[in-house]
Amino acid sequence: MTEIVTKGRAGEQLYAVLQEKASEVYGSGSTVQNLTKMSAGASRETWSFDVIDGDGTTVPLILKRDPVVYDSDGSIVREKKGTGVSRTTEGQLVELGGKAGVPVPDVPFYLEENDHTTEGFIMLRLEGETLGRRILREDIYADARTKLAYQCGHAAACVHGIPIEDVPELSSMNVSELLNNLGDQLSSVDHPYPGFEYGLRWLGERHDLAGNRHTLVHGDFRNGNIIVGPDGLRALLDWEIAYFGNPMSDLGWICVPSWRYGHMNKPVGGFGEIEDLLAGYEAGGGEDASAEAVHYWSVFGALRWGVMCVGMAFTHINGPHPSFEKAAIGRRTAETEYDLLRLVD
Repeated sequence: MTEIVTKGRAGEQLYAVLQEKASEVYGSGSTVQNLTKMSAGASRETWSFDVIDGDGTTVPLILKRDPVVYDSDGSIVREKKGTGVSRTTEGQLVELGGKAGVPVPDVPFYLEENDHTTEGFIMLRLEGETLGRRILREDIYADARTKLAYQCGHAAACVHGIPIEDVPELSSMNVSELLNNLGDQLSSVDHPYPGFEYGLRWLGERHDLAGNRHTLVHGDFRNGNIIVGPDGLRALLDWEIAYFGNPMSDLGWICVPSWRYGHMNKPVGGFGEIEDLLAGYEAGGGEDASAEAVHYWSVFGALRWGVMCVGMAFTHINGPHPSFEKAAIGRRTAETEYDLLRLVD
């Protein structure tokens, strides 16, 4: 086995940090192997690695931490804080979810911010698929697809049932604040988007459909942020934009057309029906859920994703650093505007 797959300053410095933590958590004689950078973005870095403990047992792990910038001698000179909640808070939310019955990876330890690393948390690396298109296409997941909508509904209910007093401090937004925020973002670009503007008005005129519960909200509950095996849902990932708000927004978000990956006849993530999602939600202890509320929040979700695409496009055009990724996402603006209009037709 190889200690560091991703070579260079970042891998070497992180290896030393993880080696020290592995010895603390798993005992002296434990070693870090196969340290590999999986992704790096504006909000986080993701690394995969194994710990081999003193008995020879392999523990597969994933690290999520804030991105770092190094100077020429390898020291950290600038630490870019990620968007959303802190990495420590995200790890704590994952742990709370596990205690509440949400399928999540275990979180064995955290990294504190210091001269050698940014803040991060470590979770077990689970087997399974996260890419939405593969989940919907590959035969190995055919049986899983028949029960995923129910399982996702059940998991969402468990998230929303976590007592607010147990949750770390988060932002709080009601439907009016969310709509005002999207309206402000849309107004900040010098370009007309009549479909999105109509969607804002449609949602504003139908507040009564939104519901009025106030709970922990995952914030990015969708196909693409779950781990799926042949047996079904194995874990809910990416809690980094969690907040306090209307729980129906999670159920609507998983039904946004963009997260169906072309399988438009299956409104829940491209794999299931609203009835199954709601049945699972009720079985998990969820309250006051209805198809009408899910539809309202799926319209909201289409608008939200569309405004995010607009933001990416104009950041690419007007920002200091043009980005192929932002341009590719921004190009989907017309698609999301069309999706929204189909939902309200």
